[in-house]
Amino acid sequence: MSIKRKRRFHAEVATSSLSDIMFFLLLFFLIISTLANPNVIKMTLPKAQANEKTNKQFISLSVTEDKKFYIDKEPVAFEALESTLMSKMNTTKDQTVVVRIPFNLQVQDLVDVLQIGVRNNLKFVIATSPK
Repeated sequence: MSIKRKRRFHAEVATSSLSDIMFFLLLFFLIISTLANPNVIKMTLPKAQANEKTNKQFISLSVTEDKKFYIDKEPVAFEALESTLMSKMNTTKDQTVVVRIPFNLQVQDLVDVLQIGVRNNLKFVIATSPK
């Protein structure tokens, strides 16, 4: 004896919770993207055991492996590096210059950059990544 149903069974997918999940993911990525520092050029930094965070305003000075210089993501020739850095520092003298230099460059390249700070009595900090 076969019993027939009046209504057929239809498969359905509950999508109400999916919209909530997508909303939370969107919020998460928006918040994380605002926390990222847009003035940083990606490079491999030297490693150090202790890192100190800077809470002050700072100027980012980046040197790439092919010895190109950037001040806050703006390319600058080495000859114009000192004048550009001093023009940025004229706004406030309390700023710190964070030097980001790859670990595999020569020490002389770092010393050439740091000499600018010594001549002009600027505060320089070398950026490192944790060990």
